[in-house]
Amino acid sequence: MSNKNLSLLEILINDASFVNWAKNQNQNDVAFWKKWIAEHPDKIDTVYNAKAIVLGIQFNPVQIPENKINRELNDILAQIEPGETAPLKPNKKTSILTYLGIAAAVVLIVTFVNRFSAEDSTIVTHKTVYGEIIDLKLPDGTSVVLNGNSEISYDKSAPRNINLKGEAYFKVKAIPSTQAKFWVNTKDLKVEVYGTQFSVNTRNEKTGVLLDEGSIQLLLGNGSTRKMIPGEMVSYSDDDKEVTHKKVTQDLSYSLWREGTYVFNNTSVYEVMRNVEHAYGLKTEFIDEELKNQKLSGGIPNQNLKICLSAIEKSTGTRIVVKDKRLLIFKN
Repeated sequence: MSNKNLSLLEILINDASFVNWAKNQNQNDVAFWKKWIAEHPDKIDTVYNAKAIVLGIQFNPVQIPENKINRELNDILAQIEPGETAPLKPNKKTSILTYLGIAAAVVLIVTFVNRFSAEDSTIVTHKTVYGEIIDLKLPDGTSVVLNGNSEISYDKSAPRNINLKGEAYFKVKAIPSTQAKFWVNTKDLKVEVYGTQFSVNTRNEKTGVLLDEGSIQLLLGNGSTRKMIPGEMVSYSDDDKEVTHKKVTQDLSYSLWREGTYVFNNTSVYEVMRNVEHAYGLKTEFIDEELKNQKLSGGIPNQNLKICLSAIEKSTGTRIVVKDKRLLIFKN
């Protein structure tokens, strides 16, 4: 096999969409790969070699029922602790060896069960606490910046199919040779991409998506789809089915998050502070109520609470005091 075919083989067996085709698990992927194979007949040998590898390395994890473990343990104990029908009186040396055997058997059973319990889990989860921002590199090369109080998860067999809670910025690694798709799933919608840069926010009872580069398609919870181009924002809530699709302009009121920075445009201080609440787990209390509707525009760093609040104070002419997990906002 040539180096070229070997490279394609490696790409295919690590591609979630191709694996779905091989297992006949997703009709969209099945249709895509049927078309791709028809258009690349010279690759058919490599394709089916990859399929054979994918199907060949799959296995069903061994599940050990608890009652079986208990039954096996009881059998062992019955053999080494006979009842009245077998009045065997071991000597002291034999007793020590016997109990060592019991201990070893128990340890082996516990180790065996724990090992399979750990291996049975195929879900990978990355989670941030309040105020924490982390940079991640996914198995396919995609970069993810995860905002505070957020979580992504995916199955090891499908690392390009991500579930998101909270807020994250994605730089999706394109795979031109296969045009493999990448998905981000939230409770409201599904983002479908090939390779691009965008942010997703699932806070405030809806999901908001901002596209910086490339193109993406959204599959909304109501069954409809939306295609996006760079510089557009879409928000959707599966609760009220309300969808907004707008171009980001200087006149538009919006709140964005890009790789550790909040970007606000004509945004009320109330909305600004809601973003801070979500990221840091604090509650806002406006001592002067009229400050809620004051507008703010500009970028606010979000990787340090003190710097973040200082920037908001300077931009709005307010004073913010942190007290007992509360943010007290006064007129300056």
